[in-house]
Amino acid sequence: MIGVLNLTPDSFSDGGRFMARDRALEQARHMAEAGAHLLDVGGESTRPGAAAVDVDEELERVVPVIEMLATDLPLPISVDTSKPEVMQAAIAAGAGFINDVRALRAPGALEAAAQLRVPVCLMHMLGEPRTMQSDPRYDDVVTEVRDFLGERLQACVAAGISRDRVILDPGFGFGKTTGHNLTLLRQLHELLGLGCPLLVGLSRKSLIGALTGAPVEQRLAGSVALAVMAAWSGARMVRVHDVAETVQALRVHDALRYGVEH
Repeated sequence: MIGVLNLTPDSFSDGGRFMARDRALEQARHMAEAGAHLLDVGGESTRPGAAAVDVDEELERVVPVIEMLATDLPLPISVDTSKPEVMQAAIAAGAGFINDVRALRAPGALEAAAQLRVPVCLMHMLGEPRTMQSDPRYDDVVTEVRDFLGERLQACVAAGISRDRVILDPGFGFGKTTGHNLTLLRQLHELLGLGCPLLVGLSRKSLIGALTGAPVEQRLAGSVALAVMAAWSGARMVRVHDVAETVQALRVHDALRYGVEH
């Protein structure tokens, strides 16, 4: 269970709520108490149409908070970034995981991740955040996502990153229509053949709005439903905003699916 901590003014769901460091720490404690296993800290929004953030601004947003969290909480910390400079500073500050929506394709990112020797998550995204939802097209979305992730996995291995340190994310909502997202979720098991754990982020996303008409602040039920469906289809990790509710649902899932009683 990955709890989302956005230190941004423009994230689609909670932009601006946790920019103040005391609010960020309060939210991190709340997610830890609710059952999060890892906290994902990000300083640059990747919502559709989001503006880019320069390196210095992103460092200023995330590094002091990561230092604070690493001292205050016993949970592992992930940095959600594509910039090698931010990866290096965040790991030095106490993070132990890199979550990159660009799958280590930015100049220097692959080399930085290899040198840092921490787990990495590679995500599929068609295009860039500012344009990815303008008119995304695929001949076969599942095959193309699988092939992309497989290619990035091989690039990591060639750079010296062990396969057992790689997590894969199909990138729901990143350059994908409602139909693409539904097809990916129905066939999520087809990505398991790549041999790496799957991370899925569906929390509060526009897919739920498209299916139900619910605004972003009213997508809890849809988010929990999608998290359970993703887990049933093989996802090992889910990235969520609403930790307590998702933890409860996944405990029921685990009991039914695996006979695990927490």
